[in-house]
Order: sequence, then structure tokens, then C-alpha cells
Amino acid sequence: MEYYNYIKSLHLIFVITWFAGLFYIPRLFVYQIEAFHKPSPEKEILGKQLKLMSKRLWFIITWPSAILATLFAVWLIVLMPSWLDQGWMHVKLTFVLLLFIYHYKTHIYFKQLQKDEVKVTSNFMRIWNEGATFILFAVVFLVILKNSINWIFGVLGIVVLGILLMLGFKLYKNIRSKNPNA
Repeated sequence: MEYYNYIKSLHLIFVITWFAGLFYIPRLFVYQIEAFHKPSPEKEILGKQLKLMSKRLWFIITWPSAILATLFAVWLIVLMPSWLDQGWMHVKLTFVLLLFIYHYKTHIYFKQLQKDEVKVTSNFMRIWNEGATFILFAVVFLVILKNSINWIFGVLGIVVLGILLMLGFKLYKNIRSKNPNA
């Protein structure tokens, strides 16, 4: 078990880089969707650059990080199988499943935008961007508190923060509609 902390460290590093990708890719999607509605040649120039940035982020950082974080997580469970007997781990694994669903759905949006299929609004994508944040908060509180109930307070905190962010977003949207250069 001498290498346990190395495996745990690598797992955490790849979780961080996975989330970095999940936080940034919807932001690129927002820009892609907004660029799609611009006049030529701006639409084509921005669209091409944003597709390239998204592709590199998705396939060079986000997907490899997801795979490596998962492999190191499985390795940790092999080293510490008793974790599977603990309630907090069951709740954490449920959130990890939600994270994979979020990742998969984000991949669907990625593929659509790579084909210039705009099926959602930039406002929707701004809200979508908060999904990974919610999951991150829940998992961090679960791992730190190691309690299948107390994590709820952390998640309630992120829900309140989410509501405040939505109000801020709405205020920003109103300001932006009055002053398009804001």
C-alpha cells in the first residue's frame, strides 16, 4: 500500500483536469452558438476557430482525463474494497454516474456543434454549464465529510449559489440587452 497515496493523487489530478474540461467546453459552446448567428465572414471564421478549440479540449484534455480518473478510481477501490460498504460511497458513486451522463450529453452537444447543428440556445448552454458544478460540490462534500447525509447541506449551499447566479445572469442579460457592447 506504499503507492496508495500516489494512486489517490493521480486520481485527484485527473478528476480536476476532467472537471476543467467540463467547465470550459460549455463556455466554448456558448461562443459557438453565438458565432453561428453572426453575419459572414465572422460566422465562418469564429465557427472554425471555436470548433478547433472545442475539439482539442474535448479529445486532448477532457476525455483522456475522464478515462484516467476512472481507471485510478477503480484501482483505489481495488485497494480499498471496504469503501463499497459505506453509505457515503454509494451516494458518491451515484453522483459519479450522473457525471458520466452529463459528460455523455455534453458529448452529444459537442458532436452537433461540430456539424454546425445548433439545437439549443446560448442561454441554455450557460445553464447547462452549472451541471458539473453541482456534481462537483456534492462529491467533494461527500468525500470530505464521509457521511451520506451531511453532504446535503453543501449541496443546498450550491443550490442557493445557483439561484443567485441565475439572478445575476438575468440581471446581466437585461444590462446586455440595453447595451449590446457590455
